[in-house]
Amino acid sequence: MRGKWMAWLGLAVAAGCGAGKAPVVPAAVEAPVKVARCVLKFRDIRAGKAARARLERDLAQYVRGRPGRIVYGALDLVTGIRLGQGEHEHDMITASGAKVDILAALLAGRDSRLDEGERDLATRMIRESDNSAADVLWSRVGGGGAMSDFYRRIGLKETTPGPSKYWGGTNTSPADRIRLMKVLVQGGKGLTAGDRGMVLGLMERVQKDQAWGVSAAARPGDRVALKNGWTPRPFIHHTWAVTSYGRVVGPGRDLLLSVQTDRQPGEGTGIQTIEGIARMIGHRLDDLSPTRTRPCPTNPIA
Repeated sequence: MRGKWMAWLGLAVAAGCGAGKAPVVPAAVEAPVKVARCVLKFRDIRAGKAARARLERDLAQYVRGRPGRIVYGALDLVTGIRLGQGEHEHDMITASGAKVDILAALLAGRDSRLDEGERDLATRMIRESDNSAADVLWSRVGGGGAMSDFYRRIGLKETTPGPSKYWGGTNTSPADRIRLMKVLVQGGKGLTAGDRGMVLGLMERVQKDQAWGVSAAARPGDRVALKNGWTPRPFIHHTWAVTSYGRVVGPGRDLLLSVQTDRQPGEGTGIQTIEGIARMIGHRLDDLSPTRTRPCPTNPIA
């Protein structure tokens, strides 16, 4: 009996303990939710105009301090910003810069059908600036007469092909170099996407010793497609013509740029001048379209 009574007492005690209030477990505390700050972004037109005036003043001062004749033009396809000085002067010899024209005209006239040998010639002509390859392809295009037709079709009104077999004597303007680049970038005018990809691809892979010029406008990581031209002018006081044009594309910009010089005392002087202009434009382009931020209205609806 005593054993049974003790067992019953144990059960009663256990039951009594279970009937008490359960211990309170504190709930997990959640981290506060981060709310994104609402801001409005808008263009600062006044600051952009002031930055443009400073850049144009500095460019003009730089050009005045350099020898020879210097003209340039620039267009950013993202912002629509244009810059230029003498950009419509169309008696500037382009020398090897005309090699891009030759390839574009050949592709347009052949409906993109180039044989293996012509593709090899095109590669050498653009990447290595091979003059012999340019001689062959100039002839296959049809020479100056066919090039005049091509220029008319794609809207280059300030470009005149060199006489006879002298493609290097082609005269052009910075404005027309930018028009040509715009066609290569945006399409139309009888050039297919494949044609444009081929030309721009070769311009992006010119050999290293010819990658000078408008490439000075590039920021780290930007892609550059360009073609340069350089030639002595023995009949013009033994001076040089040096030119560079192309495309610099990267985050927030798609810059088309052409700088042409002549009456230069040497090739190196022309290159320095071109790179000085390109560097100034490339490094300060973002200043021309600055933005400001402002907090969103707390009660936007009345």
